[in-house]
Amino acid sequence: MRILFAGSPVIAVPALEAVFELARREKGFELAGVLTNPDSVKGRRGTPEPTGIAACAEWLSQSQAADGGGPVPILKPEKLDAAAREQTAALKPDLLIAFAYGKIFGPRFLSLFPLGGINIHPSLLPKYRGPAPIPAAILAGERETGISIQRLAPEMDSGDILLRETVPLNGRETTASLSLVMARKAAALLPAALRGLDSGNLRVEPQNHREATFCSLIAKEAGLIDWNRGAVEIDARIRAYNPWPLSWTTHNGEQLFILEAEALEPAPDSETAPGRPVFPGQILGTDKQKGIIIQTGAGALAVTALQYRSRKPLEWRDFLNGARNFTASRLG
Repeated sequence: MRILFAGSPVIAVPALEAVFELARREKGFELAGVLTNPDSVKGRRGTPEPTGIAACAEWLSQSQAADGGGPVPILKPEKLDAAAREQTAALKPDLLIAFAYGKIFGPRFLSLFPLGGINIHPSLLPKYRGPAPIPAAILAGERETGISIQRLAPEMDSGDILLRETVPLNGRETTASLSLVMARKAAALLPAALRGLDSGNLRVEPQNHREATFCSLIAKEAGLIDWNRGAVEIDARIRAYNPWPLSWTTHNGEQLFILEAEALEPAPDSETAPGRPVFPGQILGTDKQKGIIIQTGAGALAVTALQYRSRKPLEWRDFLNGARNFTASRLG
């Protein structure tokens, strides 16, 4: 079974490594190549940088060469057009594995794979079909999510389930921390799916399309904090938008990122002094254990890590040492 692995971000790297190790250790499996997005310009210097998957594939090529093997072919097409199909066909792949590749596979491209394709999706399908299932689960306050390995189908994330694993949530996950968990779970589950496909022993499970829910791409503007929302919702958004686009507000006209926070239960009194009302975004004071306390539209938020734009992230005590009169402010 010759496998073409399609992916781009770092979350897919452990799965690619799992395929590489499977091919190295077991007969019948071979990593035919890697498909990823083109290098992108990052940083002030504008230096093109490879995707996480491309960087991993280059390292795997070096490792394989050291063992006397050939390089791992890496394809970085802008589009999956005729030229990309020709490059892919030249690798003679049998199966396509996709994990957060970022492009839609058309029927002409999928026809290049005699065994079809499978997709790794970090949710318990049919829940949260779409491009951002991890933040969607955090925003919804889910108590569990999971990894699904499914057949690629014409409709996004609608294919039959091959394998899945449930992941319990404790309510303090960020997208960054949960992505690491999902990456490891996917890598552990994928070899079993490939062995099952090879042997024909997998029992597939059709999805119940009537139970499908959907998520969409997150816009950069979603990070702006609306202090009129409740503390629980703002807390979920801060965690869901970490590491991107990060949740932010303004203080004295300067952009201020709220990096770590937690809704207080129970919330403190809604007045800073008798007869003096407080408003959403107003800083109520500090708590030695919990951090900077900020009023929201429902309850209060305890903030423990902050960052002004173009400055380094700081723990709340260090932040206050350099932000005079901050505790007398109203944010936003």
